[in-house]
Amino acid sequence: MDFTKIPKALNGKRTLSIITLFMLISCDTVTETNKDTWRDEVMIRMAEIEIDSAYVEEYKAILKQESEASVRLEPGVICIYPMFEKESPSKIKLLEIYASKKAYESHIQSPHFKTYKERTFKMVKELKLVDMEAIDSESMAMIFKKLEQ
Repeated sequence: MDFTKIPKALNGKRTLSIITLFMLISCDTVTETNKDTWRDEVMIRMAEIEIDSAYVEEYKAILKQESEASVRLEPGVICIYPMFEKESPSKIKLLEIYASKKAYESHIQSPHFKTYKERTFKMVKELKLVDMEAIDSESMAMIFKKLEQ
């Protein structure tokens, strides 16, 4: 291309501004596409676990280690948020959010998850896994942004 024929108005700062604008528009489009893809692929699950009352504190300590390691080490693990019922501390709930089913499958093969399962096997009286679907997936991004503040 012969750059000497480009009008002066398109040279310098204006050219850079126009290129930057097009790049931002392109990135925004890609981001929106990725958000839609993420919403389609995300896997949300509630784990409902009842622990033998003799092991509650030990179980909670092990679960805390496992959930922290999962979120820190595994890019596909978006959230593992363990909780217990105030009135019944042996009833544990986990909100689990994975980027995809593949991320979940990778998670259950991880060394820290396998160690968690081995260490807590005798403590668990009941386990129920409930697959969930988000009603308002757009709000999820706002929740995580608020946590960063």
